[in-house]
Amino acid sequence: MDEQRQVASFIDSHDLEAPAAIRLLDLVSEVGELAKDAVESTAYGAEAAEPTVTEEELGDAVFALLAVAEQQDIDAGTALQTAIEKYEGRIEQTADPSSDRPA
Repeated sequence: MDEQRQVASFIDSHDLEAPAAIRLLDLVSEVGELAKDAVESTAYGAEAAEPTVTEEELGDAVFALLAVAEQQDIDAGTALQTAIEKYEGRIEQTADPSSDRPA
């Protein structure tokens, strides 16, 4: 995935290597910021508006996810394809992509 290579190059050129635990914590933090965007966009649920997130925060989360993939030596494109195939298989079997359908 070209984007993963971009992230890897950026990390390398700016000496931003980090251990796995830090990469995972950064990813969780960035996803939390997406959630904060969504909550704030609805005035903490007081407005019936559809939640929104900013491109900047989404980009930060994508960067963090690709940094985790790179740190773990996982090709993000391959991982995505595997996930899509898994969901397609579930849909074929149960008509539902979820792994925890009610019985």
